[in-house]
Amino acid sequence: MNLSGLKPPAGQKHKKQRVGQGMGSGRGAKGDRSVTGYSMMRGFEGGQMPLHRRLPKRGFTNIFRKEYAIVNVGRLQQLDGDTFDPGRLLDLGVIHKLEDGLKILGGGELTRPIKVTAHLFSKSAQEKIGKAGGAVTLIAAE
Repeated sequence: MNLSGLKPPAGQKHKKQRVGQGMGSGRGAKGDRSVTGYSMMRGFEGGQMPLHRRLPKRGFTNIFRKEYAIVNVGRLQQLDGDTFDPGRLLDLGVIHKLEDGLKILGGGELTRPIKVTAHLFSKSAQEKIGKAGGAVTLIAAE
């Protein structure tokens, strides 16, 4: 057996039907759609101004925006242990992806001293961690 001897099963291959521009072709006589190789533009509405061009364009996307993994101090209160850093929070499943860094926010209550290492802290988070007797360590940005 070799590759030159391979053939498809009987009846699998059909001769391609030639479609012209005559009466029985089903494609009509003239116009874009009657010719071979025609492909309609996505969103084409028969010459009417397409919806994506009729609707107003709004907003702005900042390509330099930084996305941070966010954790509230109330969530840290619920976790076991007294030291938290991005690696530990990933292992515990509190955050799933580090993105551009870890930011600690001040939501919730904190009653025990903890040591937290992160890229950013909100003012309220720093105050709550400080009042509880904990320590805050900033990770320098690369």
